Amino acid sequence: MVLVGGSGLFTEELASKGIPYTSLRYLDRPLRFPVRPVRDTLALREVHHMLRRVAPDIVSTHSSKAGWLGRLAAHRLQLPVLFTAHGWAFTEGVSRGSAFAYRWAERFAGPLADCIITVSECDRRLALKHRIATRGRLVTIHNGVDDVPESLRASPKATPTRLTMVARFERQKDHKTLLQALAQLRDQPWSIDLVGDGPLWVPTEALARTLGLSERVSFLGARNDVADHLARSQVFVLATRWEGLPRSVLEAMRAGLPVVATDVGGVREAVSDGETGFLTPCGDRDALAEKLGKLVAEPQLRAEMGIRGRRLYEQHFTFQRMYRETLALYRTVLEERSDRGK
Repeated sequence: MVLVGGSGLFTEELASKGIPYTSLRYLDRPLRFPVRPVRDTLALREVHHMLRRVAPDIVSTHSSKAGWLGRLAAHRLQLPVLFTAHGWAFTEGVSRGSAFAYRWAERFAGPLADCIITVSECDRRLALKHRIATRGRLVTIHNGVDDVPESLRASPKATPTRLTMVARFERQKDHKTLLQALAQLRDQPWSIDLVGDGPLWVPTEALARTLGLSERVSFLGARNDVADHLARSQVFVLATRWEGLPRSVLEAMRAGLPVVATDVGGVREAVSDGETGFLTPCGDRDALAEKLGKLVAEPQLRAEMGIRGRRLYEQHFTFQRMYRETLALYRTVLEERSDRGK
């Protein structure tokens, strides 16, 4: 049973797979500060009511708002509960004021969970540094993504080079630096697909026009066929200000693409710099241009990095591996709860 705020592509996918879900009226995604006491109290009541009615064996919570309210409701009902941090909202790159508020919110909610899953070792260390939870209650389980058929494997050596970035148009993602870097590569043969939507779409389109890149940049919006677009690409790029362990990078490696990404959060736990792609400093358009230009100019290097990236995906980032580790943790939590009840 999935409890979710709102509806959209995610709930459509749940429905298509026959997974039961309830869209809650008052639960929204962002954890805002200052909190909205009326709406957030109503959201907590909704979550509490549904958990009491469903009576699950275990509760798995995700995202800041749902994670905070879900842990509180489950704790009140004495249900085993876990929280998965898909990148902390107080990590480097987040504004100082927001980071301070989120850090204290997580310190309050941390003890409510039987266990906290971090999707990268970087995030586990960050949680320990800021005393979110004790060492024994923090477990790293790297993200994993399901495999695709061979028909959806990319051909990185093909020319001209098509780049792809999959990311929402919001402050976290750094489309501005990406476009400024690409403006330095006008003399090379490339195009780029930007997959995603979000509040910064319009200003990003305007920037592409200002830089004279409109004919080479395609804004594709939110898609549910990302794997098809990756299969038609030669290079994946992710310019970003902060991350946990982005699934988009793993999907690109699954397709056999070289990855150029900002060296933030747990990205380097997936991308082997110089082997499966390149890592660049946050906000450094010159370094990003250099690495992208190198891959655009060298088809053989693209192919070799893509092969190594695909191999790394098969070894460490499959859905099956993530599933086994997560299910084992659920069982451990339930066993420990049972032992304490004896």
